[in-house]
Amino acid sequence: MLKKIVAVVLSSFAVAACAVPLGSQSVLVVENDTGKVLLEKNANVQVPIASLTKLMTAMVVLDSKPDMDAMISIDKTDVDTLKHSTSRVPVGAEIARRDVLQLALMSSDNRAAASLARTYPGGPTAFAAAVKAKIRALGMTQTVIEEPTGLSPNNRSTAADLVKMASAAANYPEIRRITTDAKDVINIKGRKVEYHNTNRLVGAKGWDIGMSKTGYTEEAGRCLIMRIKSAGKNATLVLLNAKASSARLMDALNIRRFIAGSEEDEPKVMRVSSTHHKKHGHTSSHRRRA
Repeated sequence: MLKKIVAVVLSSFAVAACAVPLGSQSVLVVENDTGKVLLEKNANVQVPIASLTKLMTAMVVLDSKPDMDAMISIDKTDVDTLKHSTSRVPVGAEIARRDVLQLALMSSDNRAAASLARTYPGGPTAFAAAVKAKIRALGMTQTVIEEPTGLSPNNRSTAADLVKMASAAANYPEIRRITTDAKDVINIKGRKVEYHNTNRLVGAKGWDIGMSKTGYTEEAGRCLIMRIKSAGKNATLVLLNAKASSARLMDALNIRRFIAGSEEDEPKVMRVSSTHHKKHGHTSSHRRRA
């Protein structure tokens, strides 16, 4: 039973005697109030991060103090030519920047994220420089982000670095609000269009979520960042490279149960090491968001 898990830390390559079942390749769960590591699996392995990238995009954009009411025209240059992913945001649509940010974070729209970088003060080059500066400022030493959407497999990080990013993103009220909206209706070319959160746990019964972002490409697998409250404890979880949405969901459920059952005595840290890291091929064009 999960509540009877006892962790045994033998070394930096420690293996728990009784492990929480975790299907994701990399996992890190940290207690927010103390910084204590609750669960750890391959937390320092650098892997593609898909749309988790968009949390960094949002922070950098918000740091520039832009006019959130300004209208952004979605341009043909915002269209994904790398994975040829689809979008419900048409070229030519004029959308307020605050709604573009909503689309980029909540429904993980790639055109929306690309347009935020394109309209950054100084353009894409200035945006890229700001991203690098933000990565340095947050001490994310194992992170490389080359573009704003996460479509590129060259956007890479570790679970340990992404906990730092999540903690920073949680300081932005706009990011907390948007990523915990289950759905929103946005005016697109005079028509009201309903968009939904890519994380189906948002708004689900029994879940107290303070921030959320999903990600998916074939190279990155199914990824998730969440800040949750369970049994009075606030924690940040990072899941990288789950093989299916169901596996990502089950990991989140098992982690929530583990946190709820970790009110008992020490020790509380579970570490799992793995030497098997499957390489991935190219992303299919019709499954770009998760």
